[in-house]
Amino acid sequence: MTACIKVLVVDDQFLIRAGLVGLLRAAPGIEVVGEAGDGDEAVALAARTRPDVVLMDIRMPGMNGITATAKILEQAAEPAPRVLVLTTFDLDEYVYGALRAGASGFLLKDSGPERLLAAVAAVGGGDALFAPSVTRRLVEAFARQTAGPGADAGETPPDLGVLTLREVEVLKLIAGGLTNADIAERLYISEATVKTHLNRTMSKLDLDSRAQAVVVAYETGLVTPGAGGCG
Repeated sequence: MTACIKVLVVDDQFLIRAGLVGLLRAAPGIEVVGEAGDGDEAVALAARTRPDVVLMDIRMPGMNGITATAKILEQAAEPAPRVLVLTTFDLDEYVYGALRAGASGFLLKDSGPERLLAAVAAVGGGDALFAPSVTRRLVEAFARQTAGPGADAGETPPDLGVLTLREVEVLKLIAGGLTNADIAERLYISEATVKTHLNRTMSKLDLDSRAQAVVVAYETGLVTPGAGGCG
């Protein structure tokens, strides 16, 4: 029997939040463990309910989704939840800030029920990034900014010098939007080996998600907008 994916829903608009909760509760394999109307409530509920996935509205009064994402991941016990950001616009600097803070991916609010449930299942099942090509496009659009709204303007990108040459190679391909299977084929290694390299990279650079690794690849200059790292 497959374990249920525990989901926390965060949105300041009651009708949208209620619609998301209703859809998720009707889906098999998903348990809604809480709903929050603002960032402060989301942080408190995440600590108490320990969800697998947080559906996070990005633009909220008070504590926005960027700050809430950072706080939830910072305070979470292992395994940390995966944050799936909900947004109205795909090229949104606020979403970029959330990915930079460690969100696993994002989803447009006008996505259909099937796409929403597939996204929750994907990140809940361990896939670190949903719609990598769109996420790459977003990261490219804002990679030259030092910080997204609500992020720490004094933060500097990590030093890639701690990585092995193979880890750098894998990171570069990840930033190009390639899947683990694509990378394995490109480098003539197994998918398990790709995952090992990625996990070590994320551990060395203190990253929370694959999306965050993509952001780091651009902000350190490993890849540049338009290049994508696919060679």
